[in-house]
Amino acid sequence: MKYKLLTLFTFLFPFLIFSQEVGLDQQIDQAFKPISDFFSAVIFFNVWHDPDIPFVLVLLVGSALFFTIYFGFPNIRFFGKAINTVRGKYEDIEKHGAQNLYGEDGIAQGQDLSNVDIEDHLVSMENDLAVSGDIIDTIRDESTDGEVSHFQALATAVSGTVGNGNIAGVALAIALGGPGATFWMIVCGLLGMSTKFVECTLGVQYRDVGEDGTVYGGPMYYISKGLKERGFKTLGKVAAVIFAIFCIGGSFGGGNAAQSNQATIVIKELFNWQSTAAGAIVGLVLAILVGVIIIGGIKRIAQVTEKVVPFMAIMYVVACLYIILSNYTLVDDAIALIVDEAFKPTAIGVGSLIGVLLVGFKRAAFSNEAGAGSASIAHSAVRTKYSASEGLVALLEPFIDTVVICSMTAIVIIIFNFGGAFTYGGDGSGSVLIDGVAYEGAGITAVAFAEYIPYSNVFLTIAVVLFAVSTMISWSYYGLQSWKYLFGRGKTADIVYKLLFLTFIVIGAAASMKSIWDFSDAMIFAMVFPNMVGLFFLFPVVKKQLTRYLDAIKLKYDAIDN
Repeated sequence: MKYKLLTLFTFLFPFLIFSQEVGLDQQIDQAFKPISDFFSAVIFFNVWHDPDIPFVLVLLVGSALFFTIYFGFPNIRFFGKAINTVRGKYEDIEKHGAQNLYGEDGIAQGQDLSNVDIEDHLVSMENDLAVSGDIIDTIRDESTDGEVSHFQALATAVSGTVGNGNIAGVALAIALGGPGATFWMIVCGLLGMSTKFVECTLGVQYRDVGEDGTVYGGPMYYISKGLKERGFKTLGKVAAVIFAIFCIGGSFGGGNAAQSNQATIVIKELFNWQSTAAGAIVGLVLAILVGVIIIGGIKRIAQVTEKVVPFMAIMYVVACLYIILSNYTLVDDAIALIVDEAFKPTAIGVGSLIGVLLVGFKRAAFSNEAGAGSASIAHSAVRTKYSASEGLVALLEPFIDTVVICSMTAIVIIIFNFGGAFTYGGDGSGSVLIDGVAYEGAGITAVAFAEYIPYSNVFLTIAVVLFAVSTMISWSYYGLQSWKYLFGRGKTADIVYKLLFLTFIVIGAAASMKSIWDFSDAMIFAMVFPNMVGLFFLFPVVKKQLTRYLDAIKLKYDAIDN
């Protein structure tokens, strides 16, 4: 069956690409636009008009604020522990768990047991572990669960979030909402750290481990398993299926088509390609490149992302820092403008504080995906005995993605526009005129870079393509896990999903930016609804697992100190 599918795809795909006479890109866009418009209208229904306030944004930001307060600002308090976990400081604890914290005979190190019955102590300890969620019979083997390290899981998840949302998305936010949108992006990123901590802790806590050691995790599993524990089995199953469907859509949209769309824009501009089939051709090349990588599964993806993500992030940050430091006298003016415009926006079409706030929140949520639950799929594959350890690691993602990289991109664009290169607000759809030429998304960022860095068009094209490819390969894993949840874990199901995924790379490259980003926004934000069902039922579990992990660290290091 799989060979028939491959043969059919191989035969039909080139035919679809090259059989049209003219305007292939436009034909693909016209076919895709009604789909994009439909989903956008359904997902972004408003709870308030004038200005329009979508319910999903209220849910997302309100939930992030709740988790931040409930967990006592984990985005600030546990930032240091998160870094220590990534760099392996607590690896011994996570690898051996109770065996490490207690001696070979299970006795707490440094504890005076002269008047304690050893057998009673061991029984008590086992009861404590059972309450905390560990299965006693497998406690010493549990450390083998998982496929990747903390750093690899973080790199994979970051590659799924640090993408063209940081280059094109920021430019879109500023083009629409002006500099003030940056302020609200940062606020949303800081709050999103708490949400990411909750969902990624649950991703590890409720994951499935196959007989061959393959890990299956994410909201599909913690929604269905967690709600079943609480007596809501049917609700859990329904919500998990809905999430899986939307996650597949998200993998085709924001994690795929939006990325290939922006990569194609900068490639076409670099080579000045005007062909009406240029987008489809670029998309086909990207599809082949991504296809070669995603065949290998999460281990191959992790091996690629742990090398590509740090490289591309450092390369891009260095370029931004060069521009910022070269114009250091304007940095304070840029920051002042960001803060001032956040509360008194002047961008055409934004209209009010709420308008610019919504632009910033929407773009930040798309960029870091906190609340969508997608990253928990990658984090669930980590090797650890403590689910909260990976939750702490995950809270670094929105900080890296939104607070650091998005902010740098924004400052570069704002400094560039101090000369009045374009009018904030543009045409109201994200496009602005620079020297009489319309630019949108990554094209705006490219022009800003070109003002300060020679041959930056080549540099930014490479950066955009690397961002796009890394995001696509991570999202292919997210979507595939959801696909498997719905259709089983057979090889045929894998092949069908991957062929569909690769097809959307071509669609994204050929369609217009507006159609692709509307669809992408709708799919990413649609995941929030079922995911929040799981988070609000299960956040007490996260509290318990956090306490368990922090106690383990304290006991370990108190024992060493004593």
